[in-house]
Order: sequence, then structure tokens, then C-alpha cells
Amino acid sequence: MARPFKCRRIGCEPGVSYFKPRGIPISRLNEVNLTFDELESIRLADLEGMYQDAAAERMNVSRQTFGNIVNCARRKIADVLVNGKAIRIEGGVYQIAQMRKFRCSECAHVWETAYGTVRAGECPECRGKNIHRAQEDRDHERGVGCGRGRRQCRRIQL
Repeated sequence: MARPFKCRRIGCEPGVSYFKPRGIPISRLNEVNLTFDELESIRLADLEGMYQDAAAERMNVSRQTFGNIVNCARRKIADVLVNGKAIRIEGGVYQIAQMRKFRCSECAHVWETAYGTVRAGECPECRGKNIHRAQEDRDHERGVGCGRGRRQCRRIQL
């Protein structure tokens, strides 16, 4: 029996989940399925240019697992581009990274960043350096069931 997948952490679900070549009806296309964790690995490695060890830590997997995920995703994307196929983004075993809220003490601007990213150094509005975690964010952390490892993992099998 195969070992079950470890829950992978992704930044967010994409707004668009289907791409196809222009001018070809969907009924005549073959589809390739790209899972959310594969898309996240492409985003981290190729779009953000992160090294595999840092990206693996962000996704909550080993470096070797991250390498396997990103290689599989790249093969699928190459197949789509070279052979003129459609790509559907869905499925996988993942959890969406929690967001942290920050508040600028100088202009009162509030914004969010994902856990696992570098702490904000300045306000995106006024460039002020006097920033703190927003009060509503700190209150939520102290709630019941917010401890490490208690977040629910979405298990979407195709």
C-alpha cells in the first residue's frame, strides 16, 4: 500500500482554473490536470525564483518532494505547450496558508500577508516603519483550535 500524501501548503487557489489553445474547440482537445500543489511549486520556483529548500519549507514538504512536484508540473506544462492540449487546475492534497494582518501606526493602513513569508518591513501605503500585527489578528490567534497542526487539509482526489 502506498504512503498517503502529506498535506501541502499553498498560498491561494488561482482565480482561473482552465486554459486552452486559442481557436480549437474544447471538444477536440485533450486535457492535462495540474494540481494546486503543482501550480504552487511552479509559482514559487519559476515565478518568484525561490531556491528549492526555501520553497519546500514554504509548502511544508521536504526538498526532495518539492523537486519531484516541480519536475512533474514542468513536464505537464511542456506537454500542454508542445502538443496543444488544454490544462485544468484542480485537485490535490493541500491547505491554504493562513494570512497575517498588519497595521501601520502612522497611517492606520491594514494589509495581509501569507504565513511563511518575510515579515513586512514597511507600510505599503506610507512607507512607515512603525508596523505591528493588527489587533483582530492577534485575538484570533488566541482562539481555541488555532494551535499548530490543527488546520484542516483539503483532500481532493480525482
